[in-house]
Amino acid sequence: MRGQGRNETDTDIAAPDYFHKVVDCQWACPAHTPVPEYIRLIAQGRYSDAYMINWKSNVFPGILGRTCDRPCEPACRRGRVEETPVAICRLKRVAADFKDDIRQRLPRPSPKNGKRVAFVGGGPASLTVARDLAPLGYHCTVFDADPEAGGMMRTQIPKFRLPNSVIDEETGYILGLGVDFKGSHRIESMKSLLAEKYDAIFVGSGAPRGRELDIPGRKEAAGNIHIGIEWLANVSFGHVDKIGKRVIVLGGGNTAMDCCRTARRLGGEKVTVIVRSGFEEMKASPWEKEDAIHEDIPILNYMVPVAFKHVAGKLIGVTFQHVKAEFDAKGRRNLVPSGDPDQTIPCDDVLVAVGQENAFPWIEQDCGIEFDKWHMPKVDPKTFASTNPKVFFGGDAAFGPKNIIWAVAHGHDAALSIHKMLSGEDITERPLPDVHVSSQKMGIHEWSYDNDISIDKRYKVPHRDKVIALKDIRAEVELGYDVKLALGEAERCLNCDVQTVFSTSLCIECDACADICPMDCITFTGNGEESDLRQRLKAPSPHPDQDLYVSSDLKTGRVMVKDEDVCLHCGLCAERCPTGAWDMQKYFIEMTHAGSTCPTKSRSAA
Repeated sequence: MRGQGRNETDTDIAAPDYFHKVVDCQWACPAHTPVPEYIRLIAQGRYSDAYMINWKSNVFPGILGRTCDRPCEPACRRGRVEETPVAICRLKRVAADFKDDIRQRLPRPSPKNGKRVAFVGGGPASLTVARDLAPLGYHCTVFDADPEAGGMMRTQIPKFRLPNSVIDEETGYILGLGVDFKGSHRIESMKSLLAEKYDAIFVGSGAPRGRELDIPGRKEAAGNIHIGIEWLANVSFGHVDKIGKRVIVLGGGNTAMDCCRTARRLGGEKVTVIVRSGFEEMKASPWEKEDAIHEDIPILNYMVPVAFKHVAGKLIGVTFQHVKAEFDAKGRRNLVPSGDPDQTIPCDDVLVAVGQENAFPWIEQDCGIEFDKWHMPKVDPKTFASTNPKVFFGGDAAFGPKNIIWAVAHGHDAALSIHKMLSGEDITERPLPDVHVSSQKMGIHEWSYDNDISIDKRYKVPHRDKVIALKDIRAEVELGYDVKLALGEAERCLNCDVQTVFSTSLCIECDACADICPMDCITFTGNGEESDLRQRLKAPSPHPDQDLYVSSDLKTGRVMVKDEDVCLHCGLCAERCPTGAWDMQKYFIEMTHAGSTCPTKSRSAA
């Protein structure tokens, strides 16, 4: 916190978000899961504790440990010193796989407080809101057109990636909090639902409509052209159990990868993914593409479908135009014909996975909910409230298709808004998170965490034999880490939540910390504007989005500047310092959820 005698450029480490941003993995996670904390617990064999930390923030540790889009991993600091980040996602699964029975650690169903909340859709967003509100005494009723809870987690993710047993377990934890689930109950009218006098309504209906591909031959050959997400749902519920031997999958996202791998298991001998963009530009996660290629599925790029070929209504192939990427003066990409002749690829079935769209035919125009020009509800991005004060949106229904972890994050924020509204509070006032900072010092040169930095390559997750996996559509392909592999991978974590905290009054400016720092991230220099300071660091600072830690003036008039971007949190500066001016302090932040009582006023974090 800035005080008397401090410069405007001094770093305010008391701000709750300052150290939070330094824990890059946690900051990148939409639900802000305390990643290093649960990884340390896994390394200690405390799997149930690690699971509960995940359960509080991301709600579905076993599901996300298999399916998350992993925004945390590109941010991982291990990627600054090696090619591959820590396998954060798969370690989450370790906590789920090896935990004990945690049901006694879940919140107990509370006496009802008289407030009723309805949920449209039983997917991750709705279940997160219900998870947060039910323990506070709200009567939560979840309506879903499908017979079981889970939404897209159950219907659109293949069982060889996510077994039903995991979905049943983790949705069951939430329903067990006293949530009333009404399956096979499709909501047909928002006005009718509003007329039932619920105190609040949350819409988490996802993006349920697959985007069409309206090119010549679509209607004539409709019997063998399938919309990807609908086809996956039919496979999930057992309505579809076979497909032709030659299959073309159109699209480059994760749904396309699920479609092609599913088709291989249902009889597709020659399954090909064809994409209009380049391979690197595909929206599918890199590991999803790798898994498809491993299962002998080629991916063809820069090919645009222009016609479905058919004979007497029977599909025989798809004609493609070859394109290439050209960039204008502003760097914007355009796909233009390459000049190569069109190519027709024979096939028996086509799976169209070119995107998903929202569909709200059940929301009447005169029920107080305004829509924008893209037919999306007008939703406040902070409170998730619609223009009808009783109706909130979240997940894909709020801002279009993303992924499960974003739906969870939306759910936490919407639950907080609903709780504040029904408590008579201003929903735009968001309480600060709860922050704890504690020294890890156990002796002069001893710390309570492992700070040995070594070059450790990422451990591969064991997979089921391909021949066996392709024979059984419900056989899980990834087998997960065993205890030994999990320990090895957990030890790759650099403990970025253990912060280097500098005390100006104890520093004698011997520069020993700067000398011993393996990353040259500490510089003692004259103060100045940030842009000027970045030019005078010992190591270049090419990422202005990463903060500089700047001390107040030292006795010589210099300041200590540490580049948070390249610091490995190894603690050598603190071990070398003869006066204890450096300390290693573990930073733990608990995000604000419904029921949090933290004040909104400024609060010291250190």
